[in-house]
Amino acid sequence: MREYETTFIVQPEISDEGSKAILSKLDGVLESAGATRLMCEDHGKRKLAYEVRKFHKGHYFTLMFLDEGAVVPSIERTLRLEESVLRFLTILADESVADVEARKTEASEAESEQTKRAEDRAVREAEEAAARRAAEESEREASLKAAEEAKAAEAAAAADAPRGESGEASEPAAEASPPTSEAEASETDAKTESAAPEVESKTDKTEEATEEKS
Repeated sequence: MREYETTFIVQPEISDEGSKAILSKLDGVLESAGATRLMCEDHGKRKLAYEVRKFHKGHYFTLMFLDEGAVVPSIERTLRLEESVLRFLTILADESVADVEARKTEASEAESEQTKRAEDRAVREAEEAAARRAAEESEREASLKAAEEAKAAEAAAAADAPRGESGEASEPAAEASPPTSEAEASETDAKTESAAPEVESKTDKTEEATEEKS
Protein backbone atom coordinates (compact mmCIF):
# COMPACT_ATOMS: atom_id res chain seq x y z
CA MET A 1 0.00 0.00 0.00
CA ARG A 2 1.27 3.48 -0.87
CA GLU A 3 0.89 6.63 1.17
CA TYR A 4 0.00 9.87 -0.59
CA GLU A 5 -0.16 13.46 0.59
CA THR A 6 -2.30 16.04 -1.18
CA THR A 7 -1.59 19.60 -0.12
CA PHE A 8 -4.11 22.24 -1.19
CA ILE A 9 -4.57 25.95 -0.53
CA VAL A 10 -7.97 27.52 0.16
CA GLN A 11 -8.79 31.21 -0.16
CA PRO A 12 -8.10 32.93 3.17
CA GLU A 13 -11.58 34.42 3.63
CA ILE A 14 -13.33 31.05 3.42
CA SER A 15 -14.98 30.21 6.76
CA ASP A 16 -14.24 27.13 8.83
CA GLU A 17 -17.55 25.67 7.70
CA GLY A 18 -16.53 26.16 4.07
CA SER A 19 -13.20 24.42 4.64
CA LYS A 20 -14.90 21.55 6.46
CA ALA A 21 -17.27 21.13 3.51
CA ILE A 22 -14.30 20.68 1.16
CA LEU A 23 -12.69 18.15 3.50
CA SER A 24 -15.97 16.27 3.73
CA LYS A 25 -16.09 15.98 -0.06
CA LEU A 26 -12.55 14.62 -0.16
CA ASP A 27 -13.35 12.08 2.56
CA GLY A 28 -16.31 10.96 0.47
CA VAL A 29 -14.09 10.47 -2.58
CA LEU A 30 -11.63 8.36 -0.55
CA GLU A 31 -14.40 6.26 0.93
CA SER A 32 -16.01 5.66 -2.48
CA ALA A 33 -12.70 4.51 -3.95
CA GLY A 34 -11.93 2.22 -1.02
CA ALA A 35 -8.86 4.24 -0.01
CA THR A 36 -7.79 4.62 3.63
CA ARG A 37 -7.92 8.13 5.06
CA LEU A 38 -5.18 8.75 7.58
CA MET A 39 -5.54 12.40 8.63
CA CYS A 40 -5.79 15.95 7.38
CA GLU A 41 -3.28 18.40 8.81
CA ASP A 42 -4.38 22.02 9.12
CA HIS A 43 -1.36 24.33 8.65
CA GLY A 44 -3.37 27.52 9.09
CA LYS A 45 -3.14 30.70 7.04
CA ARG A 46 0.24 31.48 5.52
CA LYS A 47 1.74 33.95 3.09
CA LEU A 48 1.91 32.67 -0.48
CA ALA A 49 5.23 32.50 -2.28
CA TYR A 50 3.64 34.59 -5.05
CA GLU A 51 0.28 36.20 -5.74
CA VAL A 52 -2.46 33.80 -6.85
CA ARG A 53 -5.74 35.27 -8.16
CA LYS A 54 -4.89 38.51 -6.36
CA PHE A 55 -4.49 36.66 -3.05
CA HIS A 56 -1.32 37.03 -0.98
CA LYS A 57 -2.30 34.54 1.72
CA GLY A 58 -3.99 31.15 1.77
CA HIS A 59 -5.21 28.47 4.17
CA TYR A 60 -3.03 25.36 3.81
CA PHE A 61 -4.22 21.76 4.31
CA THR A 62 -2.50 18.40 3.77
CA LEU A 63 -4.65 15.30 3.30
CA MET A 64 -2.84 11.99 3.94
CA PHE A 65 -4.26 8.69 2.68
CA LEU A 66 -3.31 5.12 1.68
CA ASP A 67 -4.10 3.80 -1.77
CA GLU A 68 -2.52 2.17 -4.79
CA GLY A 69 -2.85 5.43 -6.71
CA ALA A 70 -6.17 5.07 -8.51
CA VAL A 71 -7.94 7.60 -6.27
CA VAL A 72 -5.44 10.41 -6.89
CA PRO A 73 -7.08 11.70 -10.13
CA SER A 74 -10.49 11.79 -8.41
CA ILE A 75 -9.07 13.77 -5.48
CA GLU A 76 -7.45 16.28 -7.78
CA ARG A 77 -10.58 16.57 -9.95
CA THR A 78 -12.64 17.44 -6.88
CA LEU A 79 -10.16 20.12 -5.86
CA ARG A 80 -10.01 21.52 -9.39
CA LEU A 81 -13.78 22.03 -9.38
CA GLU A 82 -13.69 23.94 -6.08
CA GLU A 83 -13.51 27.68 -6.88
CA SER A 84 -12.20 28.45 -3.41
CA VAL A 85 -9.13 26.20 -3.90
CA LEU A 86 -6.18 28.22 -5.19
CA ARG A 87 -3.56 25.48 -5.68
CA PHE A 88 -3.07 21.74 -4.96
CA LEU A 89 -0.29 19.18 -5.29
CA THR A 90 -0.16 15.42 -4.63
CA ILE A 91 3.09 13.63 -3.79
CA LEU A 92 3.99 10.02 -3.02
CA ALA A 93 5.07 10.12 0.64
CA ASP A 94 5.85 6.41 1.04
CA GLU A 95 6.27 3.88 -1.75
CA SER A 96 5.31 0.95 0.46
CA VAL A 97 3.67 1.02 3.89
CA ALA A 98 4.46 -2.32 5.54
CA ASP A 99 2.25 -2.06 8.63
CA VAL A 100 -0.99 -0.37 7.62
CA GLU A 101 -2.66 -0.71 11.02
CA ALA A 102 0.30 0.80 12.84
CA ARG A 103 0.33 3.74 10.40
CA LYS A 104 -3.40 4.26 10.88
CA THR A 105 -2.97 4.30 14.68
CA GLU A 106 -0.09 6.76 14.43
CA ALA A 107 -2.10 9.06 12.17
CA SER A 108 -5.14 8.87 14.47
CA GLU A 109 -3.07 9.90 17.48
CA ALA A 110 -1.47 12.75 15.54
CA GLU A 111 -4.88 14.00 14.39
CA SER A 112 -6.22 13.88 17.97
CA GLU A 113 -3.27 15.93 19.16
CA GLN A 114 -3.83 18.39 16.35
CA THR A 115 -7.50 18.71 17.30
CA LYS A 116 -6.54 19.41 20.91
CA ARG A 117 -4.07 22.10 19.84
CA ALA A 118 -6.73 23.68 17.64
CA GLU A 119 -9.21 23.75 20.53
CA ASP A 120 -6.61 25.31 22.83
CA ARG A 121 -5.80 27.89 20.18
CA ALA A 122 -9.49 28.71 19.74
CA VAL A 123 -9.89 29.22 23.49
CA ARG A 124 -6.80 31.40 23.63
CA GLU A 125 -7.95 33.51 20.70
CA ALA A 126 -11.39 33.92 22.29
CA GLU A 127 -9.80 35.09 25.55
CA GLU A 128 -7.56 37.54 23.71
CA ALA A 129 -10.54 38.88 21.77
CA ALA A 130 -12.49 39.33 25.02
CA ALA A 131 -9.54 41.14 26.60
CA ARG A 132 -9.30 43.47 23.60
CA ARG A 133 -13.01 44.25 23.77
CA ALA A 134 -12.76 44.95 27.51
CA ALA A 135 -9.79 47.27 26.95
CA GLU A 136 -11.59 49.13 24.18
CA GLU A 137 -14.71 49.51 26.33
CA SER A 138 -12.64 50.78 29.25
CA GLU A 139 -10.89 53.28 27.00
CA ARG A 140 -14.21 54.46 25.59
CA GLU A 141 -15.67 54.95 29.08
CA ALA A 142 -12.56 56.86 30.17
CA SER A 143 -12.88 59.16 27.15
CA LEU A 144 -16.56 59.81 27.90
CA LYS A 145 -15.80 60.54 31.55
CA ALA A 146 -13.02 62.96 30.61
CA ALA A 147 -15.34 64.77 28.20
CA GLU A 148 -18.05 65.06 30.88
CA GLU A 149 -15.55 66.39 33.43
CA ALA A 150 -14.28 68.97 30.96
CA LYS A 151 -17.84 70.09 30.21
CA ALA A 152 -18.63 70.36 33.93
CA ALA A 153 -15.48 72.41 34.52
CA GLU A 154 -16.46 74.84 31.74
CA ALA A 155 -19.95 75.20 33.22
CA ALA A 156 -18.50 75.86 36.69
CA ALA A 157 -16.11 78.49 35.33
CA ALA A 158 -18.97 80.24 33.54
CA ALA A 159 -21.07 80.22 36.73
CA ASP A 160 -18.24 81.76 38.82
CA ALA A 161 -17.67 84.67 36.39
CA PRO A 162 -18.80 88.19 37.80
CA ARG A 163 -22.15 89.40 36.41
CA GLY A 164 -23.87 92.81 36.14
CA GLU A 165 -27.44 93.79 37.09
CA SER A 166 -28.77 92.25 33.89
CA GLY A 167 -27.31 88.89 34.86
CA GLU A 168 -24.66 88.98 32.16
CA ALA A 169 -20.97 89.10 32.88
CA SER A 170 -20.07 92.67 33.77
CA GLU A 171 -17.98 94.66 31.36
CA PRO A 172 -14.59 95.93 32.53
CA ALA A 173 -14.65 99.44 34.01
CA ALA A 174 -13.99 102.25 31.60
CA GLU A 175 -10.49 103.55 31.66
CA ALA A 176 -9.86 106.95 33.24
CA SER A 177 -9.62 109.92 30.90
CA PRO A 178 -6.07 110.42 29.77
CA PRO A 179 -4.27 113.42 31.30
CA THR A 180 -4.47 116.73 29.47
CA SER A 181 -1.72 117.17 26.93
CA GLU A 182 0.99 119.82 27.37
CA ALA A 183 -0.43 121.92 24.53
CA GLU A 184 -3.87 122.01 26.08
CA ALA A 185 -2.35 122.89 29.48
CA SER A 186 -0.39 125.79 27.95
CA GLU A 187 -3.50 127.14 26.23
CA THR A 188 -5.42 127.01 29.50
CA ASP A 189 -2.64 128.88 31.33
CA ALA A 190 -2.56 131.52 28.59
CA LYS A 191 -6.30 132.15 28.90
CA THR A 192 -5.95 132.47 32.68
CA GLU A 193 -3.13 135.00 32.37
CA SER A 194 -4.99 137.09 29.76
CA ALA A 195 -8.00 137.26 32.02
CA ALA A 196 -5.99 138.48 35.00
CA PRO A 197 -5.20 142.05 33.66
CA GLU A 198 -8.83 142.55 32.77
CA VAL A 199 -9.80 141.82 36.33
CA GLU A 200 -7.14 144.21 37.62
CA SER A 201 -8.31 146.95 35.21
CA LYS A 202 -11.88 146.71 36.45
CA THR A 203 -10.66 146.90 40.02
CA ASP A 204 -8.65 150.11 39.30
CA LYS A 205 -11.62 151.83 37.66
CA THR A 206 -13.77 151.08 40.65
CA GLU A 207 -11.26 152.65 43.00
CA GLU A 208 -10.98 155.79 40.78
CA ALA A 209 -14.73 156.22 40.77
CA THR A 210 -14.83 156.01 44.54
CA GLU A 211 -12.18 158.71 44.96
CA GLU A 212 -14.04 161.15 42.63
CA LYS A 213 -17.23 160.76 44.60
CA SER A 214 -15.47 161.49 47.81
